[in-house]
Parts: sequence; structure tokens; C-alpha cells
Amino acid sequence: MVQMGLVGLGKMGFNMRERLRAAGHEVVGYDRNAEVSDTTSLEDLVSKLAAPRIVWVMVPAGEPTRETVVAFGNLLEEGDILIDGGNSKFTDDKLNAELLAAKGVGYLDVGVSGGIWGKENGYGLMVGGAAADVERAMPIFDALRPEGPREEGFSHAGSVGAGHYAKMVHNGIEYGLMQAFAEGFELLEASHVVEDVPSVIKGWQRGTVVRSWLLDLLVRALDEDPELDDLEGYVEDSGEGRWTLEEAINNAVPAPVISAALFARFASRQEHSSAMRAVAALRQQFGGHAVKKAGG
Repeated sequence: MVQMGLVGLGKMGFNMRERLRAAGHEVVGYDRNAEVSDTTSLEDLVSKLAAPRIVWVMVPAGEPTRETVVAFGNLLEEGDILIDGGNSKFTDDKLNAELLAAKGVGYLDVGVSGGIWGKENGYGLMVGGAAADVERAMPIFDALRPEGPREEGFSHAGSVGAGHYAKMVHNGIEYGLMQAFAEGFELLEASHVVEDVPSVIKGWQRGTVVRSWLLDLLVRALDEDPELDDLEGYVEDSGEGRWTLEEAINNAVPAPVISAALFARFASRQEHSSAMRAVAALRQQFGGHAVKKAGG
């Protein structure tokens, strides 16, 4: 049994706490929402943990994570470990690790995949940091990862920053896979050759080369709404796709699929696209092609 603190009890953090407790670990959780929190403050959380401590942070990336790390830099002691399991940019990890190292506190960055289904199915974990710190936290990782061989749901990706880098690339790949399924769905619907689109997609779940958990989730969505017309086609991006493309450019790695998927998300937010109005105007000018007038 391991005792640990967990900061951030949102959709993923809450389920992680439940999975860890089901595995027999003692988890002291803190969240600004008092209804789900076990403690009243970060100070209170630290006071409830026996040294040497392990604290896992699951708060939004960027400034919220940085503020939390700074706060723990003043609360934790030599020999403690802080884990950032949020979607932080890998370049932030070195700064966080250096801040904590000055206090003798270890730092691990963990890319976590599994979404809201992780409580039941387990989480894919990509870890960056010192081997000794990873070994100390391994009972936690073993409780969170899926059942089966460790190497199929867990990886020690490298030194500090490697875990979040691996998760960034993972999410970039996810962008491309999701976009491919989405385009296939639209083509099936538009062709009018296929009469039962949900049935075809469901039929891909076994025996085909495109079978996957993402496909299973698409089938689930189609079971609930066969034409997906209850939704607007507006898609946000949380940052990892952009960071993946930045790294592709920095390393001269062609990534046309991931870039197209990201730009498709940008396009989904444009109710009226200036670029496409320009394309329509050009087609009319050089070829006399028909155009649709605004408001007409």
C-alpha cells in the first residue's frame, strides 16, 4: 500500500483516485470543489501525508500547473516526489524540475491517456524522470495502468520532459486517426450508395485493419445518434496537436496528416471563412464559375 496526495479531482483526477483506492492505496485528494475534496488546502494535504511524500498533480496545463508546482516547492521536503500528470508542454517540465530540485524534491512528468474510461479500463502512462523516482512511484503506476504486461500500458520514456513529449506525439497521432474516421463517415453518408452507414462502421469492429478503440467510440456515438445531427461540427484543440507540429517543423519531420487534422479543426470554427470567399471569387474570375451570394 502506498500513500499519496492527488491534486485536481476533475473528470480524470476523480476517477484516478477511485481506481487507486480500489487497488488498496491511500489517496488524500484536494480540489477547489469542497464536495469532492478530502482536504481544505494544499497545506492540509501535505500535513496528512507521511514523509517521504508522493504528490500527483492533475490540473490544467500552463499557469495553473506552474502555480501549483511553485506552491508545493514551498511545502514539500527533501526526498519527496511531485508528479505532473496533466497535459503540460514538455518544455515546462525542465523548469518545474529545476525549481523542485533546489529543495531536494524529485519530479516526474507523466502523459496520461484513457480519458473518462480509465477508471474501468486503466490508463496508458508515459513517464519522464529519474529511474529511482520512477521505481518509487511504480506501485501507483501499476495500479493505474491497464491489466496485462507492464510494457503494454506503461513506458519510462526517458528523462524529465520525455513523458509529456511522448503524450504530445500520441495526441498528434490521435488527431489524424480521428480525422480519418470522420472523413470516412462523411463520405459514406454523402455517396448515397451505402444505405446503412452505422451498420457498415459497426461491421469494421472485428477482422478489419482499422479496428480500434476510437472506432468503438465512434460506433457508440452512432448508436446514440445515427446521423450525429444532434451535434455541431465545432471542434476545439487542447494544444498537443499544435505542439506536435511545432516539433515536426523543428526536426524537419513531414507530418501532413497531423497538420491537415489540426487545420480541419480550425476550419470547423469558421462560420464564414474569408479564405473560402477568396477561393470562390477567384474561381468566378478565371472560370466564370457560379458563386453563392451572401444572404442569397
